[in-house]
Amino acid sequence: MVKPGVRPQRVGSLIQAELSGLFIREFQDLGAGLLAVTRVEMAADLKTARVYVSVFAGGDAAAALARLEQRKGHIRHVLASRVNLRYNPELIFALDPVPEYEDRLDAIAAKTKRHGPGPD
Repeated sequence: MVKPGVRPQRVGSLIQAELSGLFIREFQDLGAGLLAVTRVEMAADLKTARVYVSVFAGGDAAAALARLEQRKGHIRHVLASRVNLRYNPELIFALDPVPEYEDRLDAIAAKTKRHGPGPD
């Protein structure tokens, strides 16, 4: 596996910060939950950005992703006006599975702690 270069990581961090601010200003509806950008993975050529999001506070993740896809053109336009890059990256939105994995691991750890280790 090839380790990504420093530039894609830096650009990904910059895009994550800009999208986080944008989502706070424009995508936080009452009752829709909290939408957070957890990470951004850039392609080596900086033309594609995979944006991982999580929805907290009881929000509907599928509806949030659908809304982001619907407003993708606006999001790219705002991003291009705030981040000075040669290419405005294509955005691919995906749910970040890490919070669910962490919750499952916490539940397993708590269960093991309550009941002790299983038979060997």
